[in-house]
Amino acid sequence: MTDEATEKPKRRRGIYLLPNLFTTATLFAGFYAILAAMSNRFEAAAIAIFLAMVADGIDGRVARMTNTQTDFGAEYDSLADMVAFGLAPALVVYLWALSGLGKFGWLAAFVYTAGTALRLARFNTQVGTADKRYFQGLASPAAAAIMAGAVWVGVVQEVAGSDVPWLAGTITLATGLLMVSNIRYHSFKEIDFRGKVPFIVLVAVMLGFALTLWHPPLVLFLLFLGYAVSGPVMTLFQLRQRRARRETKAAETDHKK
Repeated sequence: MTDEATEKPKRRRGIYLLPNLFTTATLFAGFYAILAAMSNRFEAAAIAIFLAMVADGIDGRVARMTNTQTDFGAEYDSLADMVAFGLAPALVVYLWALSGLGKFGWLAAFVYTAGTALRLARFNTQVGTADKRYFQGLASPAAAAIMAGAVWVGVVQEVAGSDVPWLAGTITLATGLLMVSNIRYHSFKEIDFRGKVPFIVLVAVMLGFALTLWHPPLVLFLLFLGYAVSGPVMTLFQLRQRRARRETKAAETDHKK
C-alpha cells in the first residue's frame, strides 16, 4: 500500500460566514453602545443594544436553517452576548444613573455583569439536557432589554439618570439576580412559525406592531419587564398548585383512614 492510501483525509478548516456575520453584528452593536454612552448619547446606546438583540436572534436561526451550527459559532456567540448583553447594559446604566452612588453604583453594575456571565456559562453547560420549553433564569437578552429600555424611556421622557439613581440601581440588581435564579421562564421555542394559527393571532400581532411603533421605548420596556415578572408569578402559581395537590392528597388519605 502506498503512503497516499494510508493517509487520513485532511479535515477542512474554516468557519461559516453567514451566521458569524450576525454574531459579529451583535458584538459590534454592544461595542458601539459603550462608545455612545461614554459620549453621553444614551438613546443611541439603548437602541444599539436592541439592535444587538435582533442580530443575536437571527444568527442562531440562520445557523439552524442552513445547517451551519458549529462549536466555534456557539463559543463566539457566547462571547458576543457577554459584551452586548452583559458589559454594555451595565456600563450604559452606570454612566447614565449609577456613577453618583459611589460603591453601591459600581457594585450593582458588577452584579449585573457577573450575573450575565454566570447565566451564559450555565446555559452552555445545560445545552442538550435542559427542557427547551423553558429557560432557567432570565435570559441575558431580555435582561439587557430591561436595562436599555429603562434608559431609553428616561431619555425620551427627559428624566435625568441622576434623578432616579436608586430606582436604576434596584432594577440593575434585580435583573442581575433574576438571571442567576432558578426561576423558569417560557422560551417560546415550541412555537411553530410554519404552522397554521387562528386569525385572531394575526390581529394580535398587528396590534403589537402598532403599539410598538406608537411609543417604542415605553412599549419595549414594559414588554420585557412584564416577561421578567412572569417568571416569579408563574413559579408562585405552580407552588400554590403543588401545595393544593398535597393538601388534597393528605385529606383523601385521612378520609380513608
